[in-house]
Amino acid sequence: MPAKQSTLRLGSARSCLKKLVLTHSTLAAHTLSKSHLRGGYDLPKGQETNRFIIYCNSQITRHGRNGNIKEAESVFKLMPVKNTITWTALLTAYAENGQLGEAQKLFDEMPDKNVASWNAMITAYVHNDLRIDEAYSLFHRMPERNAVSYAAMITGFIHAGMFGKAESFYNGMPRVWRDPVCSNALISGYLKMGELDKAVWVFKGMLEKDVVSWSSMIDGYCKEGRISDARNLFDLMPVRNVVSWTAMIDGYMKSQNFEVGFGLFLSMRREGVVAVGSRTLTVVFEACAEFGRYEEGIQIHGLVSRLGLEYDVFLGNSIIDMYGKFGRIDAANRIFKLMNKRDVASWNSLIASYVKADKIEAAYDLFQIMPEKDIVSWTTVIGGFCSKGDIAKSIHLFTIMPKKDDVAYTAIISGFVNNEEFAEAIYWYILMIREAVRPSALTFSSVISASAGLATLTHGLQIHAQVVKMDMEFDLSVQNSLVTMYSKCGNVSDSYQIFTNITSPSIVSFNSMITAFAQHGLAQEALHLFKAMQNEGQEPNQITFLGILSSCAHMGLVEEGKSYFKSMRSAYQIEPGHDHYACMVDLLGRAGFLDEAIDFIHSMTYEPRSGVWGALLSASRCHLRPDLAQLAAEHLIGLEPDNATSYVVLSNICSILGKKNAEQVRLIQKAKGVKKNPGCSWIVVKEKVHLFLAGDQSHDNFVEILETLSRICISTRQSDTPLQDLSLL
Repeated sequence: MPAKQSTLRLGSARSCLKKLVLTHSTLAAHTLSKSHLRGGYDLPKGQETNRFIIYCNSQITRHGRNGNIKEAESVFKLMPVKNTITWTALLTAYAENGQLGEAQKLFDEMPDKNVASWNAMITAYVHNDLRIDEAYSLFHRMPERNAVSYAAMITGFIHAGMFGKAESFYNGMPRVWRDPVCSNALISGYLKMGELDKAVWVFKGMLEKDVVSWSSMIDGYCKEGRISDARNLFDLMPVRNVVSWTAMIDGYMKSQNFEVGFGLFLSMRREGVVAVGSRTLTVVFEACAEFGRYEEGIQIHGLVSRLGLEYDVFLGNSIIDMYGKFGRIDAANRIFKLMNKRDVASWNSLIASYVKADKIEAAYDLFQIMPEKDIVSWTTVIGGFCSKGDIAKSIHLFTIMPKKDDVAYTAIISGFVNNEEFAEAIYWYILMIREAVRPSALTFSSVISASAGLATLTHGLQIHAQVVKMDMEFDLSVQNSLVTMYSKCGNVSDSYQIFTNITSPSIVSFNSMITAFAQHGLAQEALHLFKAMQNEGQEPNQITFLGILSSCAHMGLVEEGKSYFKSMRSAYQIEPGHDHYACMVDLLGRAGFLDEAIDFIHSMTYEPRSGVWGALLSASRCHLRPDLAQLAAEHLIGLEPDNATSYVVLSNICSILGKKNAEQVRLIQKAKGVKKNPGCSWIVVKEKVHLFLAGDQSHDNFVEILETLSRICISTRQSDTPLQDLSLL
């Protein structure tokens, strides 16, 4: 909050309180004796003063929760009469805002303390710097204790990682205080540590359960993916609150079951017993964004408007994020402006929306004016410039970042990979290691992809060794990247070994391995794996069918390829894309069914792209069909006039057939100034990449290379070409 605005608010609070004090101070002085001040709310007289104290106490609590500690202090100081609750409210405000020293000082100054005051001070020690020893000492000095006292200590031990102490403390405490508050504290600790079975044991042993107990267990089951167990508890609950409903709805959404989750949300609305809150709506908006359910998202936004809910930071941010993912920047911007309070996540959500909509300059303008930036802000903009190919701008932003972590390094490395600057990606990964920044699984996934792009097995092996050293070899994203890397480096057997070590292969895992088999000509293995994938209940997607159709093309399995292509729509409701049509044309063309291939192209519901015509041109060259080659070349020239492939292939076909217009095609090519990209290959020697282009003589060892080639040609008796002409090779 700006200093001027904070001062105005503080002044307003003081002015309001001074008016109230003038009204109530005389009454307070006459009606509250010293004993009354220590008694709290039980006043035989002066109910107006009592209401005034209650009002002031609530204001202190509210200001403390909102982080406005100065306003809370002002209310406290201006009160002519205070009770124990007043002191405890300010003590709690200090604790919640990390001012442990002020809390301790106020606790020592309190004229009277009740059990709530002692509990507040213990909680302050627990939640600030985990001063568990002081908390435990204070606990032993308490004149009386209640369930909250014990629960605060159990929570403190858990936060300090002292689970053994928490368990022994729980087992040794008076049984009367155990359920439900202390049991809930222990259950919460177990669930945070992933100890679901221990939490279940405590839950089942509870003699008294409240709605917090049930809700905690439902949330715990959902986070472990045990949705049916969670639903069984949910159905058995005697009373549900908004937390239990939200946990169950979120559980369904996180388990990829949108329909049931959304249906449960509608049931919550129909029952009307529990009011829909901001947190529940946030879960639904996030799910609508993730599952691409635009219509449902619009309906829920309308509900928010009808209910008259304020756009708090959680709700507002989720709506901005949803509209951003749907490409509705105007709506996202409108919600952003309607929010009374914004945090850094609000700005980040809107910036990410602009980046997704390919409006990086607008995103950068927002980035520059946002009052506070975090790692997400920086990395979102860096990633945006990378996606536009502006690597220089990304590097500049990365350089001036105040703090760089693994997320920032991963963003810049991924940017290089996405722009196919693989060597630069590996270079920045090395810089990251030198700066002692620990790579994440996503970092490894990106840099392994860079190794795959360079087809340099040496780099890939070194990175794989680091993956094992950092105990990330069982991360699914890393395993998927390794499958692809070994395949692209020509080692499909190691690729398959990595795949077989994946405990629960995802669709990405299967796609990576199927594609690897297809690219290595192992079509039969690809088809077998596809059937195994279906048997495991995995639904194929568009990428899966690309690998399958490619395999069929290489094996000449025309009928099987047709069947797989038709099943995309009929069995899986997948609409074939341009690449699928290109695979089918390649399949028919390789098998010699060129007339069927051209009929297939004419049956397409949209204009064929270059991949389709390129497949037909290649097949026409193999089967010497100049008529179809001419047709394919004309379409390719129209789509890609600067690509020399069409001219060269058509010219070669005409030359083979003795056509007189072969020279005319070459002249057209020459007139257009189109040059065919030279052939390229490379090898890695002692970690240095040696690049070779057809006709290039710039290599440092050019003469030695020619001499070696000459000796090879002589030894194999396959060359009568003079030494000076070997550069043509």
